[in-house]
Amino acid sequence: MFVLDGGKRLVIPRTELTYPCHNLRMHQNASQAPVDHVMADFEDACPYEFKGEASRKTMVEALNSVDFGKRVVTIRPNNIRSKFFLGDLQAVMLGAPNKFHGIILPKCNEPEDVIYLSKLLDALEREAGWEYKVQIESLIETPLAVVNAYKIATASERMAGLIFGIADFASAMGVRENVKNQNENFHYAKQATVVAAKAAGLHAIDNAFLTIIRRDAPEEEAARIREEIREKNAGAANLGMDGTWVIHPQQAEIANECYTPDDDQIATAKDIVEYYHQQGGGAIIHPPTGEFHDEATIKGLLVLLAKAVQAGKLDPAWLAEQAAKSAAVSGYDILRTMGRT
Repeated sequence: MFVLDGGKRLVIPRTELTYPCHNLRMHQNASQAPVDHVMADFEDACPYEFKGEASRKTMVEALNSVDFGKRVVTIRPNNIRSKFFLGDLQAVMLGAPNKFHGIILPKCNEPEDVIYLSKLLDALEREAGWEYKVQIESLIETPLAVVNAYKIATASERMAGLIFGIADFASAMGVRENVKNQNENFHYAKQATVVAAKAAGLHAIDNAFLTIIRRDAPEEEAARIREEIREKNAGAANLGMDGTWVIHPQQAEIANECYTPDDDQIATAKDIVEYYHQQGGGAIIHPPTGEFHDEATIKGLLVLLAKAVQAGKLDPAWLAEQAAKSAAVSGYDILRTMGRT
């Protein structure tokens, strides 16, 4: 989770828009996209000719001139084994203090990678006079990273979340198909990323969907792709992902819907939680739905309703009150344990 505004605001992103950092227009477009989080990329999306000073100059200019609103702003430098990594990090940390919130660490294989980055951030924050700590999201995109995911997630207090990177993971594994049936083909790796993140109280972000709707695409083709985006993200949400990368704003609206409970779900969940406490807890049947509920399922509804709070659809004070009632009896505050508050 991203803790912003001096601890007053919590963001668990539903949509993280990634785009090349070498083009100022891309930053301006991203600042208007319907997403929770933007990520400017020095790494895979940046052409070779712009690596180094050219992309750094544009990145620093964008951070100092573009208004990204309430979006979480992060940067993906080239990976730590690249000759460009240190220069990328120095450029943004020294050139735009207090202008962004996080670093996305690519090709993160071991906890030592996070520790190395965190120590560099310590030094650069002191040098540039940062007023808050920059947080870290680590990409889980190699077999070794999947094996080490929990160690990576707990390697630094700066850690905010884990992101599953399907393209590099598929390449390393020799899997050719990384678009269709991906929640089945990559089920183990995706859920391993989720389990590690949630065990550490972090958020988990699913990979990007790698098909874009062309401007000249027939409506039948566009409708098919939109349905595939929905299917992929609905399935990822059911694996426990909190959100997803998107590679174009056209993907954002569908993705936001998939990671946000709708009005009917919110109303039903609220009614169940209130009825449960009115009945004094224990094992109950909720009369309007006929569903069985006990303390365990109520915790699940509290987590669902936390997503409604994030989306501005529910009063956070109401949720805190209901969570406190459960915690007073069970001794287990699910929202605090899972980093939802």
